[in-house]
Amino acid sequence: MERKKNSIRFNWFVAALVVIAVYFSYTFVEQQFHLNALNRDYEAAQARLEAARVRNAELKEQRAGLEDPNYIEKVAREDLGMTRQGEMPYISAHR
Repeated sequence: MERKKNSIRFNWFVAALVVIAVYFSYTFVEQQFHLNALNRDYEAAQARLEAARVRNAELKEQRAGLEDPNYIEKVAREDLGMTRQGEMPYISAHR
């Protein structure tokens, strides 16, 4: 039996190209999702780093204040309620 020349034949080359194209498209999309997740993690880490830097600067400033006698006296009086010898503490009834 002869085949007609006009009949549609299955072309393995085209099928292989389609399979390869689908595979690479899937891989590309999957990698994009992974890269987006990594980018979100990176941005969150950068935000945490910046917050830590700000906190570090605040703590350094506070540590520098601990060497200043005026700052020590202020903290002792306001936060700890301490007074100098001979002083009478004033306690307000409207706290």
